Amino acid sequence: MTPGQEKRGEPRVPLVLRVEYPGQHHGVRDTTENLSAAGLFIRTERALAVGERLPLQVSFPGLLAPVTVEVEVVRVRLPSPEGPGGVAVKVPDDRTADRATLARLAEKAGGGAGPADLSGRVFHILVVEANPHVVEMYEYALRKLRTPTGAVEVEVRFARTGQEALVQLALAPADLVMCELNLPVLDGFALVERLRADPALAPVPVLAISTGGPEVRQRALDLGVDVYLQKPVQFADVIGTVLALLRLAS
Repeated sequence: MTPGQEKRGEPRVPLVLRVEYPGQHHGVRDTTENLSAAGLFIRTERALAVGERLPLQVSFPGLLAPVTVEVEVVRVRLPSPEGPGGVAVKVPDDRTADRATLARLAEKAGGGAGPADLSGRVFHILVVEANPHVVEMYEYALRKLRTPTGAVEVEVRFARTGQEALVQLALAPADLVMCELNLPVLDGFALVERLRADPALAPVPVLAISTGGPEVRQRALDLGVDVYLQKPVQFADVIGTVLALLRLAS
């Protein structure tokens, strides 16, 4: 079966998972774009070649314990103005146990059961972003949050700087913080440091959506960001990641 045939034969689930590389590429973390029972697509700037085999550990903070599978690179996508580069990988035919593991993960992710009853539940999201056009896009995306049981009611608040965000969080709690890292006055890195150092705010999930290469991503994750998405970002990525961080996706 060719990679293209396999891709068409297995339904893909858009899901952002954290990817690490046990035993190699120490400290590097990437993210998935989608997965299926046969393989997944990884957003990465690593120089990986078609035919290369390597172990992957995929996880999602607080939701999915690390799962390790061996994969083979079948396609390389170069970065472009439309999105970051990456590689498509599949589980080799001789790794039947890994294929079964990935199939279970894809089935669970595709089920999207969500909570049985969201009536009366309002989720509070704080968006920290200085660009008003980006703010409009995020607000539009967040108003589209849905689970199989219905729409998700959200209250979206905004802050232009890390300092404004801290003031708002002191006045009212949030279920999720979405932040740009390049902010005036107090940048996103310092904001995350303050959040993780405050016992009352440390449990709040943080989604960073920013520009920058592997060093920026790694620094953000080391400081305690739960998920890092690189701009330009797609609506589906924002919606899927927010649902997962709010514990509304399986």
